Amino acid sequence: MQIGPVDLGRFPLLLAPMEDVSDPPFRALCKRYGADMVYTEFISSGGLVYGAEDSVMKLDIRANERPVGIQIFGGDVEQVKQATAIVDRAEPDVIDINFGCPVRKVVCKEAGAGILRNLPKMETITRTVVAMATRPVTVKTRLGWDDNSIDIVNVARMLEDCGIQALAVHARTRKQMYTGTARWPYLRDIRKNGLRNIPLIGNGDALAPPAILRMFEETGVDGVMIGRGAIGNPWIFQRTKEFLETGEIPPAPSWQERIGVVGEHLTMKCDWLGESRGVKEMRRMYGGYFKGFRNASQLRARLMKCFTRQQVLEVLESTLTPERTVVGPTPGRHPTQSARPTPARWAQAARYPE
Repeated sequence: MQIGPVDLGRFPLLLAPMEDVSDPPFRALCKRYGADMVYTEFISSGGLVYGAEDSVMKLDIRANERPVGIQIFGGDVEQVKQATAIVDRAEPDVIDINFGCPVRKVVCKEAGAGILRNLPKMETITRTVVAMATRPVTVKTRLGWDDNSIDIVNVARMLEDCGIQALAVHARTRKQMYTGTARWPYLRDIRKNGLRNIPLIGNGDALAPPAILRMFEETGVDGVMIGRGAIGNPWIFQRTKEFLETGEIPPAPSWQERIGVVGEHLTMKCDWLGESRGVKEMRRMYGGYFKGFRNASQLRARLMKCFTRQQVLEVLESTLTPERTVVGPTPGRHPTQSARPTPARWAQAARYPE
């Protein structure tokens, strides 16, 4: 699979752009564990044009993340045009347009999935971004606004005619949000009857290695974009690749490795955001990391009461001490841990290049 000059090889796995999730620390972890390409959180075009601190900060990409795409959204054509120039100067490998976000505060501005009710405007924005950018432009969208408006095959053709170089489709409508089942047959239809010369990236319910293999086999997509399946689970890329190569699902990470990565993730968050904000924002990640483990709720409750990085690391380390263990793997589901890391080792390992 190729996006312009970016060669992603066969059966590439991409980290989806997710608000409050796919920031530089998490992208670095996903790249370490095998993601072929990662995307930033979505960035407001208006925020970039007006210099909003949070929006500008999301342009921060690192050498160890490449290839990386920066995703923008907006319903104002002129703002999107200006924002494209700003993003272009940040030198991502790809500029992605968000035509799929379903949240109300976005769609009410005729941005994200809201633009699926105004396809002429979708075409105008896409052509504007392609004309402004000096690097490949891609799009991520959904099947349609609701079941009565699904026209994704023709939309895919229109977007390709606008000059995009890859299309990612979440196989749900906006009305579905994240409920129900992703409708993969539409992906197969897009691949067979829609796109002619550019890659199709499938998204939706790619939550585990067997499901990802089924998406490749059943739909013919060129790549799979993993979103919710990666939250608290950066190993999904590595484990899926091994499964695709061998047909065997490798063991899940040991409790020791899991706790060590949580510590690294926290340290990178604090390096990037500052300690206070980093500790607070890391709280939303614990549910994913500890899902399926005994007494996980007690561990999360303890971590929620921590206000410094050192306090969090001490709680994490305590779970590796046999006489103080408050949480452990569900029997038969995870391998046992070996020698434990220390907070100092986590902090040192977590440093990542500018």
